[in-house]
This record gives sequence, C-alpha cells and structure tokens, in this order.
Amino acid sequence: MAAVDVLNSAGEKVSETQLPDEIFSVPVKASVLHDVVRSQLASRREGTAASKTRGVVKGSTRKLFRQKGTGNARAGSIKSPLRKGGGIIFGPSPRSYAYKVPKKVRKLALKMALSSKCEEKSLFVIDDFKLDQIKTKQLASVLEVLKLNNLLIVSDAQDDTLLELSSRNIPHVKVIKTAGLNVYDILKYKHLLLVESSIQNIQGRLS
Repeated sequence: MAAVDVLNSAGEKVSETQLPDEIFSVPVKASVLHDVVRSQLASRREGTAASKTRGVVKGSTRKLFRQKGTGNARAGSIKSPLRKGGGIIFGPSPRSYAYKVPKKVRKLALKMALSSKCEEKSLFVIDDFKLDQIKTKQLASVLEVLKLNNLLIVSDAQDDTLLELSSRNIPHVKVIKTAGLNVYDILKYKHLLLVESSIQNIQGRLS
C-alpha cells in the first residue's frame, strides 16, 4: 500500500493514510479510459435535433394541377421535399446517443483514473475542511494555502453541503460524493483532493 500524507486546512501534515494498491496502483491503459469517457459524453448528448418529413408538414393534400396537358412535371403534393416549404429528406429525428460499457470495464477505468492521479502525484488527502457556514472566501483561502487549483474534491462528510455551496463560485473547482465519482471528472481536473473519510467509501465501492 502507498502511504500518503494527510493535510489539515492549514496545509500541515497531521498523519499518514494507506491507499490500497488494488485501487490506486493499477496499470493505466489509455484505451480503456477512452472508451469509458466516450460513453459518458455520449450519454450526456440530448439528441433532440428534429426535422419535419413530408408526412408531418402542414399543407393541402389535393393534386396541384392535372396530370397531363400542362407541360409541368407530374406533381402530386405541395408537401414534396422538392418544393419550398416541403418536408426534409433523411433529416434528423430525436434519438439517444447513449451506449453502455460493461460494468467491469467501468469499474476498472475508475481504478485506472485514480491510479493515474496517484502516479502523477496529483492526488492529495485532507482530514477535514471544518466549515461552519457557507463561505466561499473561507474555502478559497484553504485552497490557496494548499496551493491547489483546477481541483476535484471528493467528500462524504456531514457538512459536504456547506462545502459544495461554498465552492460554486470558485472557478475550476467541483465537489462530488463518492457515489458520483466518475472517470471523466477525475481526468478533467488537474488535481484530486480526497477528504480522508471518503477513502474508505471509495474502497468499499471498488473492492
């Protein structure tokens, strides 16, 4: 197991914690991470683009003019895609872009993402933020002391609502629970900060 320093809100080392190798020391494969991130982003697409076919466009169904003798093409409908205001041929229709990656692969990718942060020395552990109220300035000063920006914070503490609300106006900082931990967010942010109590929950989720 790898030992990591546990810091307090003043940036001082207060103890050490052990990170299990089966989660934080997994060989990283870019192809696995790529598949899972693509799946996540595809699932976020709304897929609401739509166009009207000739069957949906409003218009009269009468024949425009007689079949023979006019010299014109044999037009049968004003809703034809060939006419202005007519339907669209092969236009987009509402659809889902989501596709699933096997559960085992998603779990493995999450371990790889955490391992990559550990390998890059971009993973930090804090004992607690100790916020007694919603105060962005207070949280910003703690992050300034820790010298962390572009940061993902994982917290399952009792006051994580205070933490989440205090972080909303700080650019490039996001707070999530262990249950919401995902590959895309881990890779998106440069640094990962774990509240010490969340390590056990991560281990319980991924072991």
